[in-house]
Amino acid sequence: MVERFKIENTPMTSKWPVLSYQKGKDTYNTLHMWMQIVGKIKLATLPWVNHSWHVTLHITTTGLTTNTLPYKDQNFQIDFDFVMHQLKISTSKGQSKQFSLNGISVAGFYKNIFAMLKELDIDVKIKPVPSELADPIPFEQDTRNCTYDAEQVMAFHKALLNIQDVFLEFRGKFKGKCSPIHFFWGSFDLALSLFSGRRAPKHPGGVPGLPDWVAEEAYCREVSSFGFWTGSEALAEAAFYCYLYPEPEGYKTAKIQPDGAYYNQTFGEFILPYSVVQQSEDPGSKLLAFLNSGYGIGADLAKWDRQSLEN
Repeated sequence: MVERFKIENTPMTSKWPVLSYQKGKDTYNTLHMWMQIVGKIKLATLPWVNHSWHVTLHITTTGLTTNTLPYKDQNFQIDFDFVMHQLKISTSKGQSKQFSLNGISVAGFYKNIFAMLKELDIDVKIKPVPSELADPIPFEQDTRNCTYDAEQVMAFHKALLNIQDVFLEFRGKFKGKCSPIHFFWGSFDLALSLFSGRRAPKHPGGVPGLPDWVAEEAYCREVSSFGFWTGSEALAEAAFYCYLYPEPEGYKTAKIQPDGAYYNQTFGEFILPYSVVQQSEDPGSKLLAFLNSGYGIGADLAKWDRQSLEN
């Protein structure tokens, strides 16, 4: 990666929380389904924005938010408060409602949130089935996912805040088209995408529970994407990722930095375990090394016009 894209700043040495997929997975699964419900409400109220950017959630000091949503003669906003452990709805008419996130299932969450919306005279219809999952359980029937471990939730939120700080530093050196730093409720990951400006070949689609046209539109331009997720059964640890679409020849065999990062053949992405960052003396700089390295590898191999894209 060329020197002009490197970020020079004071070390980001603040302590990062420990994340355990094994301890947190039941809570993450419940949060995922709750966020899908809230995300689908956002989807139902807003006009389309390229790459589905209109549907994402955004990090706040206390959790995640939809930001403002229009409905008839008012606006409303839905917030996950991971400090007070509540779901909150507020309106431009000065009304507000909330309920506790403790001890409720996905089915209970679905019932509660739509009851509150009705009390606020907001009538929104969604498709009540999770997206981007194989064999999904309809929200109204999902009593299986009902775990809310406050300790795991607060660690997750603190990690998101720390990661967002680093992503903001990294994004600041790119002057081409780039995405917000936002949370995708379908795939349950925090993401940032940078674009070369050139068209990309048609995406093959095939994502479970997602229409092919959505993936095709999302990947209609060459994109270098970076993100974080809490893990899955296929990769049972929290991790950072980066990938380039379309992937250029030589990408998967390139030497990625820092030590501990590697190319995952199954996912087709470079992976950096969150624990490598969390346990380092300077977590922010460790993550920046991964972002800088992943971007540089992809941009050089794909022959992006780096002179015009970088500050």
